[in-house]
Amino acid sequence: MTKNAEINDKPEQQHYIGHRQRLRERFLKDEGKSMADYELLELLLTLAIPRRDVKELAKNLIKDFGSFAKVINAPQYKLADYGLSQSTIAAFKVVVAAAIKMSWQELREKNDTVLSNFDYMIDYCKMALAHLEVEEFRVLFLNAHLKIIKEETMQRGTVNNVAVHPREVVKAALECGAMSVILFHNHPGGKATPSKNDLEVTKQICEALTPLGIKVQDHVIITADDYFSFRDNGLIK
Repeated sequence: MTKNAEINDKPEQQHYIGHRQRLRERFLKDEGKSMADYELLELLLTLAIPRRDVKELAKNLIKDFGSFAKVINAPQYKLADYGLSQSTIAAFKVVVAAAIKMSWQELREKNDTVLSNFDYMIDYCKMALAHLEVEEFRVLFLNAHLKIIKEETMQRGTVNNVAVHPREVVKAALECGAMSVILFHNHPGGKATPSKNDLEVTKQICEALTPLGIKVQDHVIITADDYFSFRDNGLIK
């Protein structure tokens, strides 16, 4: 299967039926822990494309994108270039949405503060933002006990910039009664180092919230493979 090749659902020789059964049995035995990325992707594809041999398609997708996670997180238009139908792409995105929701629920259900569960917060941020092709700026609003009240997307930008107005953060914080916030956004380019704009926006938001008794606990920049914490690097105290 090559890029731009069309996928149809006409029955072929059913030599792959036994293979699919074995694939399912292997998955259920240890929930996919021993499976290669292409095998896990192949199993997912069999659920969306029940009447085709999809092994080569799975291998090609892994080869081109690099991993199972990068395939299912790929933009819809890129997946469509491989002849994948909307239902197949939707199946990929359901897996992504489920992973993000589970990570979010796990973070919210922790008994300790968000700051004491920093690794869980980073895991969630990466799941939510690392795959995006444009910058997106979000805020976690916290109560007096540093527990999450809500998360809100403040702005979506371009591949290397996102414009955030401090007054929007102030308004959202006051509306939900937040006592502190954690800012986070992604860098699609791959470098987590803060830009001059990142530094300036953080300063402006701190200056807008501090007189109101609302503390900026951190600003975290997310990439696919790394993150940068303003707090850890002494830029926020």
